Amino acid sequence: MRKTINAFILLLLVSVQLNAQEVTQQLDSVTLTSTRIDLPFRENSRTINIITSKDIKNSAAVNVADLLQQVAGVDIRRRGTGGSQADLYIRGGGFDQTLLLIDGIKMDDAQTGHHTMNAALPIEVIERIEIIKGPAARVFGQNAFAGAINIVTKKNLNTTTSVNVETGSFGQLNGNVTAGVELENSSHIIHVGRVTSEGYRNNTDYDNANYFLKSNFNKNVQPIEMTVTFLERKFGAENFYTTNPTFNEYEETQNSLVAFTTIFRKNKLKIQPRMYWKRNQDIFLLRRNDPEFYRNLHISDKIGVEANASYTSELGITGFGVDLSKIYLRSNNLGNRNRFMANVFLEHRFSILDNSLDITPGIALTYFSDFKFHAFPGIDIGFDINNNFKLYGNVGYTYRIPTYTDLYYSDPVTNGNENLEPEEAFAQELGLKYISPRLTASIAIFNRDSKNLIDYVRADVSEDIFSARNITEANTKGLEFDASYNFKLNKFSQTLAFGYSYLDDNILDQNEELSRYSLNTLKHQYITRLSTRLFKNLSQNIIYKYAERTTGQTYNVWDVSIALSLKQVEFTITASNIFDADYIETGFVPMPPSNVLFGLRYTLK
Repeated sequence: MRKTINAFILLLLVSVQLNAQEVTQQLDSVTLTSTRIDLPFRENSRTINIITSKDIKNSAAVNVADLLQQVAGVDIRRRGTGGSQADLYIRGGGFDQTLLLIDGIKMDDAQTGHHTMNAALPIEVIERIEIIKGPAARVFGQNAFAGAINIVTKKNLNTTTSVNVETGSFGQLNGNVTAGVELENSSHIIHVGRVTSEGYRNNTDYDNANYFLKSNFNKNVQPIEMTVTFLERKFGAENFYTTNPTFNEYEETQNSLVAFTTIFRKNKLKIQPRMYWKRNQDIFLLRRNDPEFYRNLHISDKIGVEANASYTSELGITGFGVDLSKIYLRSNNLGNRNRFMANVFLEHRFSILDNSLDITPGIALTYFSDFKFHAFPGIDIGFDINNNFKLYGNVGYTYRIPTYTDLYYSDPVTNGNENLEPEEAFAQELGLKYISPRLTASIAIFNRDSKNLIDYVRADVSEDIFSARNITEANTKGLEFDASYNFKLNKFSQTLAFGYSYLDDNILDQNEELSRYSLNTLKHQYITRLSTRLFKNLSQNIIYKYAERTTGQTYNVWDVSIALSLKQVEFTITASNIFDADYIETGFVPMPPSNVLFGLRYTLK
């Protein structure tokens, strides 16, 4: 492993000496849309990764779960292929501690964080992904305990139609149509897709459907944006939750969103109101062919209205907002529940010393009808050393209230606990960024002191029942490094990206009987992507991932893709786990062996 890392570092240093020219899409030209204060990427004083549309194309990934696995500090624990189910972790936080947003709309699920990735959109409609690492509660609210991920969808596709068909190992057969329509006073993006497979082992088949509509109405006067999504997953869940080979578990989920957004601008004031309805439905069968043996049905609805605003004055930029939402849950296991939430946000960005020093204090005040009031204060500080280097740091408090699964779930081996307290943490971070047209790099060290963390533990190793409990205290610290270098070779653009994260926590030391979730964090994570174009119409991508978990498990995974573009037609070959690594990312589910996917895309303009 050490020889491999050294080889890639040497390759990076050598490539920096090559003659490079500016790339067409520079990160410092990207304006972050997940915050109230609009800031270019260069000026933000937090650790933020941007996955651009170019990165998505060069990722060899076919869904968001596979794509996020290529970001150091992000741990996506999948249970198979096709993005049917995956859990999202940032910097060692739990799957309930990371918030997913779609165009700034919070997609948290009050039932369980296991459903977070149910809302992940097909990559064909994604413009970029913004990954905010570290506590972001003062910006987004309580679910952003360890970080947040904002999926930014494309604004328009002009008038085009793209048809994509893929087939490959495990009987995979995928197809989708993405169309853009431009009218005089409106524009529309429509996506319809189906992803199917027979499965790579017993009871791992899936049949997933994706529907997406984004419309901009009245665009010549006061634009109103409408977003509608419907994502359905039907999949065999072999050993997702148990080790019994006779159960043949099965699950179906449906996730939908309807949202309306507009923006009012007047002089130095910007106001963005929004209203939305989010729904998630989950059906789980312990025995696939015997629904009456054990069946869970959960339906959660979230109805919300919010308004975010910013005002620019001589003193700087003030961001403020209010977010009101009502949650309803109907469940044969968790009961019928409801919760009202109110969030008030306030922050102000001061720029002094000829704008070289920025200071942004802020606070979020949150009310939960069942957990009362909480406050999340924090502050970001950044200093521009020169045009390329920026030193930054931030500190902040963060919370997470228990999910309904934490509070009320019950089965023969699991008990919830309605007396749970909210999780709390105080986090600090110090980092350095370098941004130039050819090289972007960042390094950050961080620390998080948590208390009342929720996990499922056994009082004795001989017991079979795991009960939800607040852990007294836990410390998590780590380091992250990211670099991306763009250069020219044979007059074609090439990219070499490198990421490394180190994580150390004391959870295992203080209680060796913690559950399936907390014991498996990534201690070392190393990722490299080389995207090359040696001929005009032919591009290649190589992705290498190394992981070492706190349990001692290590694995190396290589993925590659090749794309041949011929005017309106593109042929692709994507090979995953090409050296047939044997590994598990979570629970008891072995990941797929080496597999290949052949694709054909036709675009009509």
